[in-house]
Amino acid sequence: MKKGRYYLLAIALLGTHFSYSQQPAYKNKQLSPDKRAKDLLSRMTLEEKVMQTQCLWAEKSRLLNEKGEFDEAKASTVLKDGVGELARLNEKRGPNSEGLHPKEQALLYNKIQHFFIDKTRLGIPVMVHEESLHGQQTQDATNYPVPIALASTWNENLMTDIYSNVAAEVRARGGQQVLAPVIDIVRDPRWGRTEETMGEDPYLISRLAVAQIKAYQGDGLYLGENKVAATLKHFGIHGQSEGGINVSPSNIDERTAREVFFKPFKACIQEAKAMNVMACYNEVFGVPATINSYLLKDILRKEWGFTGVVVSDYYAIRDIQTLHKVTPSLDEAGALAFNAGIDIETPDPDGYKNLQQSVSSGKISRAALDTAVMRILVNKFRLGLFDNPYVDVNKADTIVGSPSKRAVAYRAAQEAMVLLKNDNHFLPLDKNKVKTIALIGPNADKCLLGGYSGKPRVSISPLQALKERYGKTMNILYAEGVTLTDKNNWFADTIRLATSNNADKIAAAVAVAKQADVVVLFVGENESMSREGWASNHLGDLPTLELLNGQNELIKAITALDKPTCAFVNSGPPLCISELVNAVPAVMQCWYLGQEGGYAMADALFGDINPSGKLPVSFPRTTGHIPAYYNYKPSARRGYNLGFDASPLFAFGHGLSYTTFAYSNLSLSAKTIKANEKVKVSIDVKNSGSIKGEEVVQLYIRDDYSSVPRPVKELKGFKKISLEPGQSQTVTFTIDAEALSFYDKNMNWITEPGTFTIMVGTASDKTDQTSLTVVP
Repeated sequence: MKKGRYYLLAIALLGTHFSYSQQPAYKNKQLSPDKRAKDLLSRMTLEEKVMQTQCLWAEKSRLLNEKGEFDEAKASTVLKDGVGELARLNEKRGPNSEGLHPKEQALLYNKIQHFFIDKTRLGIPVMVHEESLHGQQTQDATNYPVPIALASTWNENLMTDIYSNVAAEVRARGGQQVLAPVIDIVRDPRWGRTEETMGEDPYLISRLAVAQIKAYQGDGLYLGENKVAATLKHFGIHGQSEGGINVSPSNIDERTAREVFFKPFKACIQEAKAMNVMACYNEVFGVPATINSYLLKDILRKEWGFTGVVVSDYYAIRDIQTLHKVTPSLDEAGALAFNAGIDIETPDPDGYKNLQQSVSSGKISRAALDTAVMRILVNKFRLGLFDNPYVDVNKADTIVGSPSKRAVAYRAAQEAMVLLKNDNHFLPLDKNKVKTIALIGPNADKCLLGGYSGKPRVSISPLQALKERYGKTMNILYAEGVTLTDKNNWFADTIRLATSNNADKIAAAVAVAKQADVVVLFVGENESMSREGWASNHLGDLPTLELLNGQNELIKAITALDKPTCAFVNSGPPLCISELVNAVPAVMQCWYLGQEGGYAMADALFGDINPSGKLPVSFPRTTGHIPAYYNYKPSARRGYNLGFDASPLFAFGHGLSYTTFAYSNLSLSAKTIKANEKVKVSIDVKNSGSIKGEEVVQLYIRDDYSSVPRPVKELKGFKKISLEPGQSQTVTFTIDAEALSFYDKNMNWITEPGTFTIMVGTASDKTDQTSLTVVP
């Protein structure tokens, strides 16, 4: 009997071997992605190779009819040689239109993928990329807080939970690549894309981004069926452009670029193995990043060892002709970009439209084309597109927007709020004592999702959440107070401040507030005020960070009533809220908290949750205080004339709690070390208040004297801990050579002997400190 089993097993194995030996190597899933891609590349025509470098978005009309349905006859005519990518398949009626429901998108994806696999010569599957900055930008997807809010959690484990869920949702409905995360460092928050970033610090962003990419991609050579390929945005320098204007030149020297702006990219490539990188629009070192071979080849590939795909930002190659004025020829712009290192053009063929002619004429070498296509194919193999190309349409609706994902979105909103001020423990309010509460302000009855958002299945405003929670036990009043903009549509080209009579609305709000025991102001911005300005007819940057359109007048009128009043602020960037902070005893910074934001704000108001967020970006006192980032050089921030304060309104790392924390016993395992040795830093942290709370313990280092100027302090570690009342914990960090090193005057990465100030505390401006000496 056993012999018979062995015989059958041998026959089966022989059959498997025979099957693999009869098929092309690229279809053999036992081989590595590189070997499979190399074999497939050897079988491809020039036309097929060129098509892999192209993407379709507005030009999806090549394969869809006017109803948005797949048209095989049309596709067979114009896409017989395949195509590399499709952009945002979730959109029902073209770019930036209403999204498809999950099952609809899954069905459409399967039909399209069936065509490319079964109806083209080599059966090369198409890849679909989606926007998923804080949840997929489409119908029904779970919507999480915007990245600047997620960064306020200082929680790497939360990033894992969030972006594992996002990856599963994207993959379930037919997407395999995401254009995320944004790891740009923002140093001018007038920039409309500030909300898309994770703040101003390279260390914090690196740690959170590495966690996000690992959540997106996993850690296997072949990605799991619920994983997607991440795309780092936007390589170069995007967050400190001239005047805070999107895509303006980034006039930053190479030392600062390497020490600050490039650090998250390097970490995400070398630690998390990000599969794609997107070049920024801006000039970097005087050359647009899209055609900057020093940036894309010398630094990204040769120095850092990046082996993945470099993609253009949307229409960035066209910008070489129209915006940067480098060449009058779109084909020449394409050749410049390709030769600089852009493997695939998004979102539609512009500069790469005639790439085949550029190869045939010798402007682009066949070897360079093969190298780019090889990278694209490797990604497709790693994603399993050749082996498991289709999705289960019946599962899409159960995965997307599920209750478990909603619970993570609520937890994220809870941890993202930052308590900026809380004099005399004004918050939380006692729900048993408040009889009548007035919610006043333009954001009280709005669920603000932020840019790059779709329409989630669930969304709720603070007013709605409060009525749901407490409508039967207290009288809840509401007045808008002022209207901010003529419309709130992130996709609309033209946005203007509202011209309605705010004086009458303020008077009405005062009348409502007079009836209340407590007033809660909901002020700040909406998503249309500070946003991505992607074209001259779709602007998004602001010259000011002040509260606009009568909000300060509203605040003065309400606080003049002398009612107990606090404020919740929604915004994308840090706003200049000095007048508000001076007028009320408690202020909560809420950013855009996503679909569960209303519940989180209501629960924080009455103490059902204890805020634990810390600022990932400094708050300037006025717009004139920009830049306000904390890790400045010693020669900066000397002070202003006439008594104006040069310090920020709220420092990087600031964030209060409904409890208090006491720090003590800062110590080093050694006071003197050699440059290649490590030292441990320890400090005791005690919950000295009366309720459970979470605290982010922060480690900063200053090189006291150095051969080139160094920042006054730099974040080098953080740990988020949870403590019961009266509980203490010893928090320990390890300082190594990397934490003490910098680029010397010859741009060598060194650890220089000398003294270092070691600072640990609750914020960048509230630390205990000790000294460490490094000897040769």
